[in-house]
Amino acid sequence: MLRALLLFLLVLFIARAVWRLLGGVLQGAATIRDAAGNPVGKPHRPASAPPVKMIQDPICGTYVVPGKALELTRGRETIYFCSDKCRDEWGRRAD
Repeated sequence: MLRALLLFLLVLFIARAVWRLLGGVLQGAATIRDAAGNPVGKPHRPASAPPVKMIQDPICGTYVVPGKALELTRGRETIYFCSDKCRDEWGRRAD
């Protein structure tokens, strides 16, 4: 009995996999494409934003995005912080 149940489940999973594969192939074949290979009639998804190099906070070690972090410039060096607390702590250590 258990063997028959397991065999039934196996056949069910295989049938579902084949059904999904055929559905995807048929959907891809039915899509009309332009000369560049983009689907016609569907919105084109813009390319993702380029990666941003993250900078490590010198106090707590948190990585921050330079455009959104707190900055402190001394001379030619710019230091980035995750919070006012870390910036103030760095100021106390530097003095």
